[in-house]
Amino acid sequence: MPLPLVWLIKVVLIYGGLITVAAAMSLAERKVSAWIQWRVGPNRVGPWGLLQPVADGVKFIFKEELVPEGANQTLFRLAPILSAVPPMLAVAVIPFAGEVSIGGHVTTLSIADLDISTLYVVAIGGLGIYGVILGGWSSNSKYSLLGGLRASAQMVSYELSLLLSILVVVVLSGTLDLRQIVNDQAGPIFAWNIFALPVGPIAFLLFVIATFAETNRHPFDFAECEPELVGGFHTEYSSMKFALFFLGEYCAMTVMACLTTVFFLGGGNIPWWPDAPWLLELTCFLSKMGFFLFLFLWVRWTLPRFRFDQLMALGWKVMLPIAIANVFVTGALLSLGWFA
Repeated sequence: MPLPLVWLIKVVLIYGGLITVAAAMSLAERKVSAWIQWRVGPNRVGPWGLLQPVADGVKFIFKEELVPEGANQTLFRLAPILSAVPPMLAVAVIPFAGEVSIGGHVTTLSIADLDISTLYVVAIGGLGIYGVILGGWSSNSKYSLLGGLRASAQMVSYELSLLLSILVVVVLSGTLDLRQIVNDQAGPIFAWNIFALPVGPIAFLLFVIATFAETNRHPFDFAECEPELVGGFHTEYSSMKFALFFLGEYCAMTVMACLTTVFFLGGGNIPWWPDAPWLLELTCFLSKMGFFLFLFLWVRWTLPRFRFDQLMALGWKVMLPIAIANVFVTGALLSLGWFA
């Protein structure tokens, strides 16, 4: 089998899986909320409502597209794309499993293996906020504008803590390569970065909290905040443009769940079984990823939304000082040979 065809197969499988997970999350969002609130949830389309995402997709395709009067039409149409594309690009370097044979070629189960894949993910992931900001500004709506401004402030506040928690992992592993970070956590479960005491658990907690803020998920969903801003930055959107915003959100959640698994839980590594078959590694990776995706839904229906001043105080007065101190402690312990 030609090598370009092998690469094409990996692209189709990984991106097909990402879109499938995003569609399934739109159903899980409603099903999990229904179960937590002792309701039934979607149960009309297909068995147990499993075809509801398909029905939603068909509905979005045939919905009328509306552009508000006075809106910047170019940016209004571009914003949903800028929101959805960055997380789709970021998933290209996620190492889902080890080596796999496709058509006689031994290859890794990721679209691209970069020596600076961590830097790539951080750079690409930071672009998603532009879709939210431009969508809010270009809509010519005060509700949308406020949602975009909130999202930009929120991103600046929590991006720092997110990057500093990643920096701890990079220092522990000594590399920016996501695959090498996973390989360094092979072996017993205590080789996972989350167990790199005392700094690993702190970095893990900071990273998980920051992912909720970076993806605008509850209790940090101030960019939407329906009781105050109607729908926030996407209030004026309809049809497939509205669907693209939600696709971008669920893809971003999936990427963040994957990165949490890679940075702190050993990726697809199975404890005490470093040479496990790639299919079991993939199953292990997806199980860990699935837990964090469920956590996004669980937290939404468990915790109340913060006030905006509480959001800012948590990011700047609590998380950032802890993250900075954690980096210094990591460097000091590394120089003393603590992690040797």
